[in-house]
Amino acid sequence: MKNGWVNEWIGYVQVRAEGTGHERLINDCLRSGITLWNMKKEGDHTISFFIRLKDVQAFRAVRRNHDCSCTFSQRKGMPFWAKRALKNSGFVIGILLFLAALFMLSNMIWSVEVQGAKPETEHLIVKELDQIGVKSGAVQFLTADAAGIQKRLTERIPALTWVGVELKGTSYHLKVVEKNIPDQEEYASPRNIVAKKKAVITRMYVEQGNPVAAVHDHVQKGQLLVSGVIGTEKNSKAIPAKAKIFGETWYESEVEVPLASTFQVYSGDQAERHYLSISSVKLPVWGFRQKDPEEFVKEADKRELHFLGWKTPFAYIKETKREKEEVRRSYTQKEAVQAGIQMGKQDLLRKIGEDGRISGEKVLHVRNENGKVKLKILYQVIEDIVKTTPIVQGD
Repeated sequence: MKNGWVNEWIGYVQVRAEGTGHERLINDCLRSGITLWNMKKEGDHTISFFIRLKDVQAFRAVRRNHDCSCTFSQRKGMPFWAKRALKNSGFVIGILLFLAALFMLSNMIWSVEVQGAKPETEHLIVKELDQIGVKSGAVQFLTADAAGIQKRLTERIPALTWVGVELKGTSYHLKVVEKNIPDQEEYASPRNIVAKKKAVITRMYVEQGNPVAAVHDHVQKGQLLVSGVIGTEKNSKAIPAKAKIFGETWYESEVEVPLASTFQVYSGDQAERHYLSISSVKLPVWGFRQKDPEEFVKEADKRELHFLGWKTPFAYIKETKREKEEVRRSYTQKEAVQAGIQMGKQDLLRKIGEDGRISGEKVLHVRNENGKVKLKILYQVIEDIVKTTPIVQGD
């Protein structure tokens, strides 16, 4: 019979009819709309067949009009399975609890392995992972994903150049590349130190060499600051000069600041929904009654579920809809000038590096054009002005 899986779900029974009137019984069943299948003759006056569980009452009514005995020899399908399970509820509950425990254990983190890191760096990594909940005993789909772990570690631990995060079964494997900070270069060849740009010297510390300039001196690009030749004119020696020299230099920047601009920001309101995914079908589990924001950006975090190391068709999905809103910012001309100065400072600090600092600024020119304020700004900067040049024979 077709649609056997439907019968398995609703239940069916096997009937064994014995007597001289079993042919008439079958005909009356068919006339009454009772579905019969798998009919087998077991003797001259005995026949067996299957009927659906929901047709049992109708079958009993038909059988009363016939001189034959009927027995239900087999009972199959979900209703009978559930009834048997209810009688053995302790055993069934035990199996379900065992499977649930096995499933949870298959989706937990049992170990975290770090490869390629020094012991002190590995300690920092493990400490940072503990803070975000990535440790033995944590549930995988309730912790940060591999990309989130990688971003967190590279942001928080300066010693890392790169870290690869991979989840294998119930273990996280981290491959680490640390920053290779080379030792300070030892210069074997003699050298001088000259100014790499026009400046006024503000601070200098000479470790090796003969200083030929002093603090507050105005120096030009390429001017000698520390000579690598020491000793007297008759008894001189060329050495690699070493010094730290900072000078006041000047940078001119041009910045444009719009008087009115529009941009998108998050308001902080959001709606979260949790789903259990079966292949491509999403079943809502929690949060589906929340109201969506009018304007939002959707983010989805999908975690596949495993059982004994095997990937299952099930997945846990956390869907977040963050409300966004359009903000219009307007500046007065005075405010735009201050914003432009700060923008120029940020760009300049990226150029001069960590050792440099901005000591002052002066706005040289301001003009308002096409809804934008255009600035020309002169910044005073204290930065390293050291440049080395080799000493060649005859200098």
